[in-house]
Amino acid sequence: MDIRELVHLGRYAVWNAFEGKEIKVPEALKEKYSRNMGVFTTLKTYPEHNLRGCIGVPLPVYPLWYATVYSSLQAAFQDPRFYPLKKEEFDKVLWEITLLTPPEELKVPKEELPEQIEIGKHGLIIEKGEQKGLLLPQVPVEYGWSPVEFLEYTCLKAGLPKDCWKDKETKVYVFSGEVYQEKEPFGEVERVNLK
Repeated sequence: MDIRELVHLGRYAVWNAFEGKEIKVPEALKEKYSRNMGVFTTLKTYPEHNLRGCIGVPLPVYPLWYATVYSSLQAAFQDPRFYPLKKEEFDKVLWEITLLTPPEELKVPKEELPEQIEIGKHGLIIEKGEQKGLLLPQVPVEYGWSPVEFLEYTCLKAGLPKDCWKDKETKVYVFSGEVYQEKEPFGEVERVNLK
């Protein structure tokens, strides 16, 4: 897998949206990235590295090529935390792609949950009733969180009280992610070491 192709595909999709053009993905690329996989696209300002958009497909329900196009368009134009990306910003943002493993529910006593979470490896999904929150594996590394803080902030992301992870009705899932980011806009793509 050449992750640069996926980064370029995401950029291409957003650029074509700016231009009002149809997104035509070559059949060879569709075949190469036909495996269903979860993926998130994160956009960051350059050189500040401030979050500019982050949306993805957490479950492996779409082919990787489609999930990359979809998440790139959503991160650029639909993240409710930010105004839509402007054309003049396009060359001032970094593309980051996170490839996800399928989530696995942690079925251990609630007090043992923090021991099951490995910072730098796991992302989290907290689900209680209709509410759900997800944080990628790189987030607790960037903020220096402990496993308990990671659980708490994922609860808050779900719109729940920070200690909801202790409730027996709450489901906690872990997943792993491989993170790839441009060094500079349109530049070399490298794997981000989270540890």
